[in-house]
Amino acid sequence: MAEPPTSAGVVTAEELLYLNLPDKQTELVRGSLIVREPPGYQHGLVALEIARLIANHAADHNLGVAVAAETGFKLFARPDTVRAADAAFISHGRAPDPPPTGYLTLAPDLAVEVVSPNDRAGEVQGKVSDWLTAGSRLVWVIDPVRRRAVIYRADGSVALLAEHDALEGEDVLPGFGCPLTDLW
Repeated sequence: MAEPPTSAGVVTAEELLYLNLPDKQTELVRGSLIVREPPGYQHGLVALEIARLIANHAADHNLGVAVAAETGFKLFARPDTVRAADAAFISHGRAPDPPPTGYLTLAPDLAVEVVSPNDRAGEVQGKVSDWLTAGSRLVWVIDPVRRRAVIYRADGSVALLAEHDALEGEDVLPGFGCPLTDLW
């Protein structure tokens, strides 16, 4: 098991890749290790369903690739930031082939965050900001407890979706549509 450096307390993306913390989820934010407990059951159901729907749509329309929860993306360097969305989509023109064994050094076109009951609003906003600053064009924050979603776009616009509204892929994932009620 790799140990984080003790000199300056700064962890690199390379060190994070080989860090082994059983039963924990980790991210790296400006060189600081963030360790969380695994999310709950409802979170897992919603994250899997939205990832499945995105992956199926992307494959059916030859748009690109979807990745599963906890896939790391190196968004910034020196100090490193590695974020992991609950689902993500990368268009064909940006997806590396062959895929690297480590973290992608790009932001996905679409990042999806599923809110867990123990997530703090400021932490979720920090992730959204990192995704958009690094180049994501669309970020969906899905809240299964409140049964709503917030859509953040690269142009700075934001939309709040209520329980009976639908997620739309817009120009990032053309033709994609999913009523929020299909996720719970």
